[in-house]
Amino acid sequence: MVSMHRQSSSFLIISFVLLWNSGFIGVKFGLDYAGVYTLLAWRYWLLSGLLALCLGLRGQLRWPGLHATALTALVGLFAHGVWLSCVMISLELGIPAGIVALVVALQPMTVGALAGRVTGEPVSARSWIGLVIGFSGVFIAVMSRARMDETVSSLLYLVPFGAVIAFTVASLLQRRIEVYSPANHIHVSLALFYQALATAVIAILPAWWLEGMQTKWTLLFIAIQAWLVVAVSLGAYALMWQLIERMDATRVASLFYVGPPVTMTMAWLAFGETLTASDLIGLTVATLGVAVVYKVQSTR
Repeated sequence: MVSMHRQSSSFLIISFVLLWNSGFIGVKFGLDYAGVYTLLAWRYWLLSGLLALCLGLRGQLRWPGLHATALTALVGLFAHGVWLSCVMISLELGIPAGIVALVVALQPMTVGALAGRVTGEPVSARSWIGLVIGFSGVFIAVMSRARMDETVSSLLYLVPFGAVIAFTVASLLQRRIEVYSPANHIHVSLALFYQALATAVIAILPAWWLEGMQTKWTLLFIAIQAWLVVAVSLGAYALMWQLIERMDATRVASLFYVGPPVTMTMAWLAFGETLTASDLIGLTVATLGVAVVYKVQSTR
């Protein structure tokens, strides 16, 4: 029985890691058919509609109140809208998918280090040391790539860090709601619906004004959108919550750190992106920082 449980958990872990990180590849393919905000708008209108249908059939679609909905929508705008916009803009600029994944993998560490400032929860000095080491590794990889890349301005390599900031803000806001305002907490599925809807409503504005919602509709683009909505936004998200039920949150968060090498491998297979020595050095240093943070958290 224990062996079957471990095999099941291993399958969930592998599935989650592959699905979640395939999002970077799917987005890069999708940008050949639509602009950043148009791709974002189509994805989140489709996701909102699918979630509304599922929640409606289960009798769980309801209005939780203006204040709770507004807070959840704000979390969604940062966690989905701003986060994905920065990721997609980075990929559209030509920044390698593996480098983008390496930057955004710092999110759980950043959230863990700053959570104490928001909720008053203690954060050890070693956690901060791990965060500094992790950022140092990312800095090595990003700056080396920026110096080598003659097609993209070095300053534009800072764009993926916007995703880290956005996700951190969203996570800390959600954590603050849970700690200080539990009455405004909304069930995960319903919260995802309102977050997706808020992102869709806001995304359609720049999609229309800046890009005219121009889309190359092909079967491949439809397949890409279906993958991003069903496999990534719903499938990976559902797997994450199943893992949280089986494992502690720290171990689940550590799975995001597996993302960069997985994404780098996928990008190599899909686009021929190659690794440089500085990429490997940066990845190694960042992994060391993760190990420091993870060891501290696992011994609490």
